[in-house]
Amino acid sequence: MQTLREPAASATTASSPACAVRRVSEWAQRAGTRERAEAASALARAFLDADMTSALRADCAAALAALAADRAAEVRRALAEAFAGARRAPRALVVALARDRSEVALPLLARSPLLADADLVDCVALGDAAAQCAVARRPGLGAGPAAALAEVGARESALALLDNRGAAIAPASLLRLIDRFAADAGIREALGVRPDLPACVEAAIAIAADRPAASRAARRARDVALTGLAARCPENELPALVRTIGQRGALTLALLLRSLLGGERRLFVAALAELAGLDPARAAKLVSDPRGKSFAAAAAKAGLPAPALPVLRAALASPAAPATAARAPLPAAPVVAAIAACEAENDPTLAPFIFYLRRLAEEADADAPRRPPAALPQRTLPKKLEFPPANDAPVAPTSALSDRADPAPPLALPAHLVLALDAA
Repeated sequence: MQTLREPAASATTASSPACAVRRVSEWAQRAGTRERAEAASALARAFLDADMTSALRADCAAALAALAADRAAEVRRALAEAFAGARRAPRALVVALARDRSEVALPLLARSPLLADADLVDCVALGDAAAQCAVARRPGLGAGPAAALAEVGARESALALLDNRGAAIAPASLLRLIDRFAADAGIREALGVRPDLPACVEAAIAIAADRPAASRAARRARDVALTGLAARCPENELPALVRTIGQRGALTLALLLRSLLGGERRLFVAALAELAGLDPARAAKLVSDPRGKSFAAAAAKAGLPAPALPVLRAALASPAAPATAARAPLPAAPVVAAIAACEAENDPTLAPFIFYLRRLAEEADADAPRRPPAALPQRTLPKKLEFPPANDAPVAPTSALSDRADPAPPLALPAHLVLALDAA
């Protein structure tokens, strides 16, 4: 049986790299898998640490390349482990081993400094879940490989990526993860605990959490979350926030009215600017004069239905809250004032909006702090109670009322008005 020193000696005495490769190949055909793996590891360490001439280093590199093509994964894994943290390893050899099966490539994918972002993107596209997880856990992972993982990575690799606080994950990659795993509560939770999430990503999480339920209570919780998010959103992130909400079908009149009546106007201004193609400063100026013709024209250009104009004007009449946060819970006074303003219009097309405003008024009343009941006046009952004979007369049957036609039949409103409030 050959000794472990034979391949190194052959490489030393070889007159050319081709001769070194031939000698290593001949020896590898006779040696066992474990011997070849040990020889590969020793030769790799010698290549990295030994003081060699240029010719000897070339012969050693050729021998290593021959071992990198060994039929046994154990031999290739030995090379990968030896080169995992080395900067002096042959880069071409490292890239080839990184594209090998995951049991070989994992040490290199996890920590090799020689793998560029483009190499890691290829490894993510070609590798299995284990290889993708190794890339996702790399310290200081770049935005390119993170985007590749967000696009094609398995669920396990997505969780590993979100757990990597040192990874550079662009907002677009986070949104792509939400799109792919919207119904996955684990992914949403891992996203939610990441620090410094952009407002658009937080909005997408809130919208994704609403989709499985799709109930009125879920939509209300979603709109409350989005209103609060808009209130604390930095000014430079508002356009992206509005686009994200709109692209996911949550930019409804119900949301805008809730935001306005809660005192948060910036969301409406940003939405008007986005939908009407206006400069934000111009949109803010128009909103400051909601009864002007220019505001009506901008609302029409934004695609807001004409019957909603009086409702928006009434909502904009409510005082604005501080820029730091909208008022919570929803204040009752602006909602009641908006209802009165809409009813004063005496317009049947406002019925769906008034219906929604009344729901907001009920919500505001339910969320308001409870006041202690007022003291009832003290009264004394007479010692003897006498009731008039009329109280003993039989009560008229109510069947006549039940058979009578409804004196106030429901209004037949156009479907687009009924749907305008997102089935609120």
